[in-house]
Amino acid sequence: YHGIDAVVDGLDGKLYLDPEETVLAELVQKKEACGRERAELEKLIGLDNVTRDGRKINVYANIGSPEDVDKVLLNDAGGIGLFRSEFLYLGREDYPSEEEQFEIYKEVLSRMEGKKVIIRTLDIGADKQVDYFKLPKEENPAMGYRAIRICLDRIDVFKTQLRAIVRASAFGDVRIMFPLITAVEELREGKALVEEVKAELREQGVEFNENIPVGIMTETSAAVMIADILAKESDFFSIGTNDLTGYTMACDRGNDDVAYLYSPLQPSVLRGIKYIIDCANKNNISVGMCGEAAANPMMVPLLMSFGLTEFSVSAPSVLKVRKTISAWSKAEADKVAEKVLAMTTEKEISDYLKTLL
Repeated sequence: YHGIDAVVDGLDGKLYLDPEETVLAELVQKKEACGRERAELEKLIGLDNVTRDGRKINVYANIGSPEDVDKVLLNDAGGIGLFRSEFLYLGREDYPSEEEQFEIYKEVLSRMEGKKVIIRTLDIGADKQVDYFKLPKEENPAMGYRAIRICLDRIDVFKTQLRAIVRASAFGDVRIMFPLITAVEELREGKALVEEVKAELREQGVEFNENIPVGIMTETSAAVMIADILAKESDFFSIGTNDLTGYTMACDRGNDDVAYLYSPLQPSVLRGIKYIIDCANKNNISVGMCGEAAANPMMVPLLMSFGLTEFSVSAPSVLKVRKTISAWSKAEADKVAEKVLAMTTEKEISDYLKTLL
């Protein structure tokens, strides 16, 4: 295809090779419409995330590296709701040192100037393989040796990361989040290691925040079922809808044959989300969502009604979510949620919510 024109439609995920004039004209119009939409969204920069009836809701951004902070600031996010720390471990030949991690966390916290930054501890395994970890081959890695299970097994690696995060806490508002929690013992073991690290640093005379909040990703059916227990021992919850949907529906989103099942609008997934939020609110801990569903305009009124306190989305989606939130009052969202929770199929729910956009 050397020497011919190509156009990428990022909205639909399509590549056009040597497009016809009519197709090219349509794509140009699409691009211009996106530009106009972006210009309107930029008018929201500097404003609060407020519902129609004046309720404030936090909207944060997800990042995977320090370079992503530029987009977070550009899009006026209120903080970082998910720092995917595993990207510090990917694309290299050996473990990142404590000092290397500390400098990266410190840089992000310093640039955020006191805004909340939630760092998810190492989440590898499943679809994120790292050669130097020498992880065993598994027939079903999504259900196997991954995330917090690796960390609690390879404590030296985990403590290196925790030391870096705790040290960085002297430079900003950092929170520690454990991924893939399925049992309260995992949370307790993780918290005990945080306290062990703090004791070591205290003895060494290193400054840090003595009261670093420690929370969990609620992204498994197990976490849903014991959310009431976990809420009593967590400082916060963050709902990871990507894995939660997959585990709840027993489907792989990358498998076209079962893709029809993969939707956060499935009644079972929505009920799980609501229960997680209910348990968090009853125990007076914050509850956010950092999965893709948090940016879905059909989900926003439901999440508002359920009582979600924090949305965390990709940086370019921050202003879109701000706009969507401003279009709803709590009372209006409650009416929508009441109807949705009485529905029995994903199609019925989806079709109804589409009429509201």
